[in-house]
Amino acid sequence: MKQPQLEAPHETLNLLADWISREQLAQELGLTSDTLSRWEARRQGPPCTRIGRKTLYRRASVQDWIRAQEQVHPVRKTRGRS
Repeated sequence: MKQPQLEAPHETLNLLADWISREQLAQELGLTSDTLSRWEARRQGPPCTRIGRKTLYRRASVQDWIRAQEQVHPVRKTRGRS
């Protein structure tokens, strides 16, 4: 008599492991979610994707974007007239 085989437990997929929310990214960068929303509308800032009403950022893409912002001699913004 053959014994029934037990099915292997299903592994839970963490599809969003490499993604962070707008709120999480804003907190990490010390910005507001509104700033990130504005950047998205102006096509500035790190690339993002939308799933329904949720805006998500791929961690690796954010790191690439940060590296691309690096400047050898940062431009200083002056206030007022010199």
